[in-house]
Amino acid sequence: MDLRVGHGFDVHRFSTDPGRVLVLGGVVFDGEPGLVGHSDADAVAHACADALLGAAGLGDIGEHFPDTDPAWAGADSMALLAEVVRMLADAGWRVVNVDCSVVCERPRIAPQRAAMVERLSAVVGAPVGVKGNRAEKLGAIGRNEGVVVMAVALVTR
Repeated sequence: MDLRVGHGFDVHRFSTDPGRVLVLGGVVFDGEPGLVGHSDADAVAHACADALLGAAGLGDIGEHFPDTDPAWAGADSMALLAEVVRMLADAGWRVVNVDCSVVCERPRIAPQRAAMVERLSAVVGAPVGVKGNRAEKLGAIGRNEGVVVMAVALVTR
């Protein structure tokens, strides 16, 4: 059995645009400021995609969906994640699991965790774990300036 591990990381700052919606793991967090980004800025989906691409040796999310390409403006990051899963399948890889940590002072992840896990697992076709962590008021994330997500993925062929 051929097993490979990949690591993904993404960070986005909060937007001051009141029309920007916060989406994490494919779930909308009502009443929270959105994140700045070329796509919908779903940092969880981005970190998961990068972890999967890295595990399969297929580059990174910026190579496949560059933020300089107008085609990806406002893109649904869960659709991008689904495309990454398709790319892995085309290359002969199957996702075993993905685990991610969301680091932010807000929003609270726990109330939406089950919905995030359900959405991500359905798109990935394998179990996806989501953990919420706080930065304990340290640094930019601790000052509530944005969100950081780290993910690790295991794939097999």
